[in-house]
Amino acid sequence: MSAPAPSPLAVVDAEPLPRQEEVLTEAALAFVAELHRRFTPRRDELLARRAERRAEIARTSTLDFLPETAAIRADDSWKVAPAPAALNDRRVEITGPTDRKMTINALNSGAKVWLADFEDASAPTWENVVTGQVNLIDAYTQKIDFTDPRSGKSYALKPADQLATVVMRPRGWHLEERHLTFDGRPVPGALVDFGLYFFHNAQRLIDLGKGPYFYLPKTESHLEARLWNDIFVFAQDYVGIPQGTVRATVLIETITAAYEMEEILYELRDHAAGLNAGRWDYLFSIVKNFRDGGAKFVLPDRNAVTMTAPFMRAYTELLVRTCHKRGAHAIGGMAAFIPSRKDAEVNKVAFEKVKADKDREAGDGFDGSWVAHPDLVPIAMASFDAVLGDRPNQKDRLREDVSVAPGDLIAIDSLDAKPTYDGLVSAVQVGIRYIEAWLRGLGAVAIFNLMEDAATAEISRSQIWQWINAGVVFENGETATPELARKVAAEELAAIRAEIGEEAFASGKWQQAHDLLLHVSLDADYADFLTLPAYEQLVG
Repeated sequence: MSAPAPSPLAVVDAEPLPRQEEVLTEAALAFVAELHRRFTPRRDELLARRAERRAEIARTSTLDFLPETAAIRADDSWKVAPAPAALNDRRVEITGPTDRKMTINALNSGAKVWLADFEDASAPTWENVVTGQVNLIDAYTQKIDFTDPRSGKSYALKPADQLATVVMRPRGWHLEERHLTFDGRPVPGALVDFGLYFFHNAQRLIDLGKGPYFYLPKTESHLEARLWNDIFVFAQDYVGIPQGTVRATVLIETITAAYEMEEILYELRDHAAGLNAGRWDYLFSIVKNFRDGGAKFVLPDRNAVTMTAPFMRAYTELLVRTCHKRGAHAIGGMAAFIPSRKDAEVNKVAFEKVKADKDREAGDGFDGSWVAHPDLVPIAMASFDAVLGDRPNQKDRLREDVSVAPGDLIAIDSLDAKPTYDGLVSAVQVGIRYIEAWLRGLGAVAIFNLMEDAATAEISRSQIWQWINAGVVFENGETATPELARKVAAEELAAIRAEIGEEAFASGKWQQAHDLLLHVSLDADYADFLTLPAYEQLVG
């Protein structure tokens, strides 16, 4: 007797969207269903392994390079696959969500790469998930345009040879997509984002002289990289394209992954394109993993943790050395400044900081770096042009002078800076303002001249949680307590109401954002990801 056919992938609880039938085809959904059937059980095991590892860190308050993979690190013979032509020069990358206007502006920006983001810069409403896929299909078929309904300004793509190469970022492994179910359970968001994009665009991108390229977020171990590699192998066979066509850049934005950089590249070696230094999520991961490790793990205000802090320097230097040893690109961190249309002095100071940051990265050996706004592309480009000249990268700079001990990566107490009361206020302000926008479906938000995404909210609420649980005493003599956090949050809510007016306040989600920030900041049971309880409140 033959086995019963599996249930088809179902779309549930979703209002029909314009052109969704172009994305949610029967064939595409069958592919996503097969990804789910084959790989979700391993994903579940790896999420359970994360919890076990976190418990071990709580017990020991330390991390080390893995003894069981020492042979991989010691073997100098292996390298990742050579970069395809479209990914060989990555000196400036722009990031942003996949709404229609951003898609056009990012592709036209002059950056070498656009990180088309379905993750931290996108609130995962079903509309954002589906229309983001539509926009990318339209971009690759040169059918995309946009007219701003408020300004009347029209946007269209430049010629194909002037467009950035797209590297798409799916959601992290921890997130579900409640609108797609298979045999009664939601499909992981990562498989939905990857599956729909790959199925529709892999061959199309090859025909354009590029390929299906991905950024992999929130990776915590080489075993998670192995899962992605197996997905790539299966997916390429499924649609009939050559093995090795996929390329993946892994964000080293968790503290555990920082101890497994070589192993992560090894697992993905036929598909690896490089590693990236993701700053805010990295700090969030340090707080999350060492939150009960005592005073020596207490971070100061997030803006006091610059990339020149010794433990951050260890992280970035090790990343460059590791990538170049294995023939991979090393991509630097985000310049999040959003230029002001009103204050030239603010821009002047910020542009100088961006230039210094990108000069440092280029000088340290990075092959490229991120910006959040098109106006920053020329600044970052100049920094890397000055070092690279006509060369596409500097992977030949092996940085053999770099030596990082296990303890260097978690030497948080090497910083002189301490948490401040203003830092608490800032964390509350940014947290409330970002979460309110996220709950309205916006994942990339300009706040106080910085482009903020979900990583911002994560570090904000994590620092509030950590400072309270560590009993931090601020420079003004006040102690970090739940009562103080509630007082600051109430003052911020009142300030926002006064700033934007009663009508705008009432039409927003300000009270909801305030309550959610306090919930994840004050709850004794620390939530692994803010976006998990937030997703339950996200409408659409």
